[in-house]
Amino acid sequence: MKLLSLSVAFVMAAWCQNWNLLHQVPPKAAAKSNPMEGDARACRAGAKLFARECSACHGRNAEGSEKAPALRNADVHQASAGTLFWILKNGSLRHGMPSFAHLPEPQRWEIVTFLHSLGQKE
Repeated sequence: MKLLSLSVAFVMAAWCQNWNLLHQVPPKAAAKSNPMEGDARACRAGAKLFARECSACHGRNAEGSEKAPALRNADVHQASAGTLFWILKNGSLRHGMPSFAHLPEPQRWEIVTFLHSLGQKE
């Protein structure tokens, strides 16, 4: 019973962490649209970038880990492209999310394209 309680607490903490980060994005940034939306090439490139830049924390299949929440959920899939782009650019040290501003803007949009594709496969 104690293990079940700890598991539930971990899942809720990860969900809250995700929710808080998604909802602290400035409205102007959240309104940005993805210039690569629906581009299959951008999605494939984003998958490769995700594997290189994000999978160490979020898992190979974006299933989450002890370090970071899963990205295969409705909150992430339904988040605006601008929201995901802002999070990639700015990160959140409070939530343990580093900034990926070192990546060129097109590469960040490719990752956003890939993340949005995850919800379509389920």
